[in-house]
Amino acid sequence: MGKAAAEKAARILIDTIKKKGEATFIAATGASQFEFLENLTSIPSIDWSKTTMFHLDEYVGLPETHPASFRKYLKERLINKVHLGNVHLIKGDAKSPELECECLGKIIKQKEIDVAFVGIGENGHLAFNDPPADFNTEKAYLVVELDDVCRKQQFGEGWFKSIDEVPKRAISMSIKQIMKSKNIICTVPDMRKAQAVKDCFEGQDISAKHPSSILKNHENCFVFLDEKSSIYLK
Repeated sequence: MGKAAAEKAARILIDTIKKKGEATFIAATGASQFEFLENLTSIPSIDWSKTTMFHLDEYVGLPETHPASFRKYLKERLINKVHLGNVHLIKGDAKSPELECECLGKIIKQKEIDVAFVGIGENGHLAFNDPPADFNTEKAYLVVELDDVCRKQQFGEGWFKSIDEVPKRAISMSIKQIMKSKNIICTVPDMRKAQAVKDCFEGQDISAKHPSSILKNHENCFVFLDEKSSIYLK
């Protein structure tokens, strides 16, 4: 799954750089991206120096030195491996999270996003847009409250020593901003995500209660599942 998703992502990046001279992408984090990023960063034909990366989400108040920091994650698994051209990380511990959202929003709205790399949460969230997600906000980034299912997932994946350590707020890219991407690569491994996959992708309904169901409205969204995450699909 991760290898197939990485090959598709690489083709998009390579073709875009060949056509435009550069490519802009959105990077996600979390356990769902491990295999994908490992494979993607091992593909030698991508000229990463001609890419710009935007960060999908980050916890409010968490320093980059914390094991659960998504900035730390991206530096270790992507940025420092391939030496990207430009990087726009979310400063989750910025003095004003709202001002950080505004600053990043101004930057990203000047760019055409060629591809977004995303996963979905156990509660069906897209980025940190937990249900019921805001499908209508025009903000590119926003401060969100994390629900209990989301926080339990982060603890369960081993990022925190206790549930009480998991932040209750995060900065997240909005649903509308993600959907503006020309292409979306969505990788969803593991049995833990099987019910969310069924809720979000089976049938035609689009619902804020299942945020990632919005991906069905995107004409160039490619969803990669494994045997476990797809087990409940008919």
